Amino acid sequence: MLATVRSVSMRLFRALGLTTLGAFAGFAGAAALLKRAVPSRGDAESDEVALVAIFDGAALKSRATAFRGGSMLAWFGGIAVDLREAKLAPDAHLSVHALLGGIAIRVPPGWRIESNVHALGGGVAIDAPYTDDAEAPRLVLDGFTLLGGVAVGARAGDVAEG
Repeated sequence: MLATVRSVSMRLFRALGLTTLGAFAGFAGAAALLKRAVPSRGDAESDEVALVAIFDGAALKSRATAFRGGSMLAWFGGIAVDLREAKLAPDAHLSVHALLGGIAIRVPPGWRIESNVHALGGGVAIDAPYTDDAEAPRLVLDGFTLLGGVAVGARAGDVAEG
C-alpha cells in the first residue's frame, strides 16, 4: 500500500515538474520571438514612446515638450524611465505591461498619477504625492503585471536609477 502511494505521488510530482518546465520554456520561447519582432521606438525628445525590454533592459530620460505617453513592455527584463524633465501633454496615457519583469517611472512632484494597472503575483507602487489640483498635469497608467512590478515615484530615491 505504501509503495503504491509513493508511486502515485512520484508520478504526480514528475508530471507537475514537467508541466511547469514546459510552461516556462514556452513562455521564454515566445518572449525570444517577440523580442525580434517588436523593437523599441522613441528617444529623449519623443512625445510618444514604445519601449520594449525582453531579456534585457531599456532606459530613457525624457525631455519631451509635450509627452503624450505610449506603451512599455518588460518581459524578463526591466525599463527605467525618467520623466522629470518632460512636459506633459493633456490626456497623457501610458500602457504598461510587466511579465516577469519590472518598470520604474520617475515623475516630477505635482503630477497627478491615475493608475488602472492590475497585478497578478506582482505589484504596483504609486508613490507620487496626491494632489487634487485640477490644473496639475495628469498621467493615466493602464496595464497589468504578471509576476512583475510597476513603480512610479516623484522623489529622487523612489525608483531605481536609469
